Amino acid sequence: MDVKNCKSCGRLFNYMGGEKLCPACRDQLEEIFQTVKRYIEEHPGANINEVSSECEVSTNQLKQWIREERLTFSEDSPITIECEQCGAPIRSGRFCDACRGRITNTLSNAYKRTDAPKPQKKEREREKMRFLDN
Repeated sequence: MDVKNCKSCGRLFNYMGGEKLCPACRDQLEEIFQTVKRYIEEHPGANINEVSSECEVSTNQLKQWIREERLTFSEDSPITIECEQCGAPIRSGRFCDACRGRITNTLSNAYKRTDAPKPQKKEREREKMRFLDN
């Protein structure tokens, strides 16, 4: 059993993985998320500062939800975050399409290099069990 302090309220709770929030704070954060989601649906032209002030949530929390791809925006929305690699504006996730492609390519090439053909075992002249005479 792993017991931790909630990073929001400080109470002890049985930690099961994920974010270090107690069940009460996790539920409260989920309610705030649903409020933000409804606000964005009702006000599609709102920017990130407007959403933050109207829903009483930090811009960092909004950016985290966008990076986790819990919040996504249409092309005409003014809300963007920066690609973690090159800084280009993106609407969801951590990387822009170009950087995501480069990372995928790099990983694919690395996988191909480590997946080199294994040397084949030489055929033995006689594949038989051998016994030692006493």
